[in-house]
Amino acid sequence: MLDMELIRKDRDAVATALAKRLDAAEVDRALDAIQQLDRERRRLISEIDGERQRRKAEARAYAQAKRSGVEPQVTDEAGRKQVAELEAELDEVQSRLRTVMSELPNLPADDVLPGGKEANRVVKTFGEPPAIEKVRDHVELSRLLGLVDHERGVKLGGSGFWMYTGVGARLEWALVNWLIERNIEAGYDFLLPPHLLLDTAGFAAGQFPKFYDDVYHLDKQSAPRGQFLLPTAETAILGAYQDEILDPAKLPLKVFAYTPCYRREAAGSHSDERGTVRGHQFNKVEIFQFTLPEQADAALEQMVTHAESLVEGLGLHYQRSLLAAGDSSASMRKTLDIEVWMPSTGKYKEVSSVSWGGDYQARRAAIRYKEPGGKQTRFVHTLNGSALATSRLFPAILEQFQQPDGSVLVPEVLRDRLGTGRLTPR
Repeated sequence: MLDMELIRKDRDAVATALAKRLDAAEVDRALDAIQQLDRERRRLISEIDGERQRRKAEARAYAQAKRSGVEPQVTDEAGRKQVAELEAELDEVQSRLRTVMSELPNLPADDVLPGGKEANRVVKTFGEPPAIEKVRDHVELSRLLGLVDHERGVKLGGSGFWMYTGVGARLEWALVNWLIERNIEAGYDFLLPPHLLLDTAGFAAGQFPKFYDDVYHLDKQSAPRGQFLLPTAETAILGAYQDEILDPAKLPLKVFAYTPCYRREAAGSHSDERGTVRGHQFNKVEIFQFTLPEQADAALEQMVTHAESLVEGLGLHYQRSLLAAGDSSASMRKTLDIEVWMPSTGKYKEVSSVSWGGDYQARRAAIRYKEPGGKQTRFVHTLNGSALATSRLFPAILEQFQQPDGSVLVPEVLRDRLGTGRLTPR
């Protein structure tokens, strides 16, 4: 949620930043509505305060008259609004203002370009695409090597699901465990959160209300408070610290979680979304930092470098892209994607999005800190990143390390876990 004071003081700057993501006319309409509701809110607060002060003054005058033996004057209340009535009006205006404010996305950082995918900018490349004479895609390799059973996955869950089998299940679990160990070495505390979250966590992360229909919800009879299956561990980590005041001496607070992720989106008909690249359930390890505002720049660079070190540790060719405003999450000010090369499609696929949210999510979640001796609280900054999404690492490993005979070399860091350096056809 944006800072109301910033909208009051510098509406033009807010409008210019939001126009990187939204139509300029849409931005103006939203800001007009927000400022009108803000004026109405402040008018009602002033009227309520004035009415309370008037009543206190009249009560004092009444008591003084009684003590002096003078007949007290009684104010005619006809036509004057009662405090309770004014407070009801204020509640309604504040609810409308909160709704309109919650629908606005975050302000993109200054170096983030306007536009969609077409405006994304590659800022780094690691390694070279492997030279493969006859490329097999990861779906074919998975079947050849007996790693993923797509047919039984669909039998179990329907379209958009798969089942790892045999060495494939071991490879997936080896990836998860290796990532967990590397994140612990990098100083992140390990969390295993619930997979079912309250709707308040979805709002705090900025996914609700706009993307409410993109996740799996429990029915209201089973979950009267509102619950949904988490789409990413980011939502759980942020939600775990809602309404808390963090100790600034302990910031940055670095945590990570492993979870399956559940999303209603499913793979399309495009060849670059086949197999395990996109589905309704996939595994991901997520890193997260809560920082002081002045720590955020360094934290973003640190998180990107760490996520890249994981991809490099596996020996995969990748690129780093700075996303344009329209292609990044609405909750984030800046996002850098780490994208691995998929030889079968000749395209790169994102395995990590490392993002800086500024204080946008912290405002929604009321996560603050207080300087020693200070009276006012300030909002922390939040940053998150995949470290990493294994359902895309898995096919990248198969495709980039495939051999002419159909076998696949195992990344060196995983060989001890699998007990072999090569996956061979059954």
